[in-house]
Amino acid sequence: MLISEGYRAQQQKLHEVGNYGVASIQYAPIVSQMVNNLEITHLLDYGSGSRCNLGKSLKVKHKLTYQAYDPGVPKFASPPFPAQMVACIDVLEHVEADHLDDVLDHLQSLVEAVGFFSVHTGPAVKTLDDGRNAHLIQAPPEWWLPKFMERFDLHSFQVTGEHGFYVVVYAKPGVIEDSSGERLS
Repeated sequence: MLISEGYRAQQQKLHEVGNYGVASIQYAPIVSQMVNNLEITHLLDYGSGSRCNLGKSLKVKHKLTYQAYDPGVPKFASPPFPAQMVACIDVLEHVEADHLDDVLDHLQSLVEAVGFFSVHTGPAVKTLDDGRNAHLIQAPPEWWLPKFMERFDLHSFQVTGEHGFYVVVYAKPGVIEDSSGERLS
């Protein structure tokens, strides 16, 4: 399970009233450079927010299919299709801890070639209705990296300020799944 129904409702409420998804604007130049250099034609914005700020901020030199996915935004909550590149920007720290492995496995099934994932490791400014910090998982890079490396080939790791980092990952070769997501090799 990727998200509980109760948490989905909380996220939907936050998306309706807040300015969620602004971190993607600061990463748009890096994502744009990757899309252009790697000639990516299909980008999935995993956790796009309601405003799709990444998609609006990209500077791409060729035709690109942009796909938005966010379970907290009803119009973007349909299951996404795999894409050459998946950007997941400041999303994973918002995932319920007991669903994190499922979300990371989902990401693995969606990345056809390359992924760009950023994580904020400290507390958020926003709080949920129940009083919890909006960053449900506040863990350092050394906690996150093994989780990425189980599922992807790590290309690069970059610390960004006091409470963040991003990774560029490649799909692991030889991992083949059937249409239900079941691993065949």
